[in-house]
Amino acid sequence: MNKWLVSASIVLVLTASAAQAAGDAAAGKGKSATCAACHGADGNSVNPIWPKLAGQHPDYLYKQIMDFKAGARSDPSMTAMAAPLSEQDAADLAAYFAGQTKSAGAADPQQAKLGEKLYRAGNPATGVAACAACHGPAGGGNAAAKFPAVAGQHAAYVEKALKDFRSAGRANDMNNMMRGVAAALSDQEIAAVAQYVQGLHD
Repeated sequence: MNKWLVSASIVLVLTASAAQAAGDAAAGKGKSATCAACHGADGNSVNPIWPKLAGQHPDYLYKQIMDFKAGARSDPSMTAMAAPLSEQDAADLAAYFAGQTKSAGAADPQQAKLGEKLYRAGNPATGVAACAACHGPAGGGNAAAKFPAVAGQHAAYVEKALKDFRSAGRANDMNNMMRGVAAALSDQEIAAVAQYVQGLHD
């Protein structure tokens, strides 16, 4: 009986969390004007240091917005932008950008060769896990686990994100997973995998 109650409680919590993160894409479009200045009206940023939001998993986007708001993830611009947003605002924006079509990217073929090797097989010698294990063979991520889609993301942004995880300047990853992976990556490996990711198509 106790096991049943615990299981039922977990299901209720998960259901409530999912409901909380459910947003209205039409409402999100109306709220996205401020976001468009950096991320583009359709979530495809022109500046490669700002991430593409188009086609990203809504629960992942929601978590990042709320992490910026709570201070779990820090960035001067985004912290200020997220501060006035309610949970519903975040959910609506996440739903809107998730429904947009991500633009394709192209990789530097010289760097992408090493990047592909790291993405698909990791680096056993240094204990680096394969990126594909969490982000999928084609970079589509894992929505249920809140692992982001990375295919087509700007290389400059991916490189910055990996270096931020490596230095622990970014620490909102689940169970220290990304910090653990990035800690063993060299600058050359980070640049290579970032280029490979930019050219992926999910």
